[in-house]
Amino acid sequence: MGRCRRSARERGVRSRLVAATMLLAALAACGRTERPTTAPRITEAPGVRETQRCFADLRAMGVDFQPLPDRQTGPGCGLTGTVKLLDIGVPTANLGAVRCGEARAFAGWARNGVAPAAYQILGSELSRIVSMGSYACRNTVGTSGPARRSGHAVANAIDVATFELKDGRRISIQRDWNSPDADVRRFLQTIHTSACRRFGTVLSPDYNAAHHDHLHLEDDRTSFCR
Repeated sequence: MGRCRRSARERGVRSRLVAATMLLAALAACGRTERPTTAPRITEAPGVRETQRCFADLRAMGVDFQPLPDRQTGPGCGLTGTVKLLDIGVPTANLGAVRCGEARAFAGWARNGVAPAAYQILGSELSRIVSMGSYACRNTVGTSGPARRSGHAVANAIDVATFELKDGRRISIQRDWNSPDADVRRFLQTIHTSACRRFGTVLSPDYNAAHHDHLHLEDDRTSFCR
């Protein structure tokens, strides 16, 4: 009989402890906002050590570059850990400030993806890549949902429009993405696939109308290739 009374008392104590724990948890949660199920993509600024490691990687690759000073240029816009690419081994037009990680990925893609594909598939050496620029303080375009800053706003994206060959041909994303020439299509598909291995986000004319004339190459922490 005594054991039954003790057991009942113990159950009562445990019940009160559970209730108190639940009450404390509820109070602790008061005033907090639940984390959204899908957070917006954020391109974080690189730290000093990360930037210095990236500079060392560029030097090891034989890339000639000039580090640029950090500066804020507007709400959600600015330059942090950026460089001016002087020579990556493949001439590239219209590039301004580029975040170092993006520069590293672009140099590897141009030298080890685009240049070999041009020679092997099109039978001519690559003479120049023509970009549409890197840095621009603006929002993304052509996407639904709330407005957010583009990777271009922090110089972490490069748009590429045209590839010029030493035999005089110009391969344009806008004109040749669906070219009747099978080799040209294969070249563009090959370098697109190569870009997807090096960049977090790659957008082509297959993504939306806003990218009908270029490849958007962005060094972020996502994995989106279209």
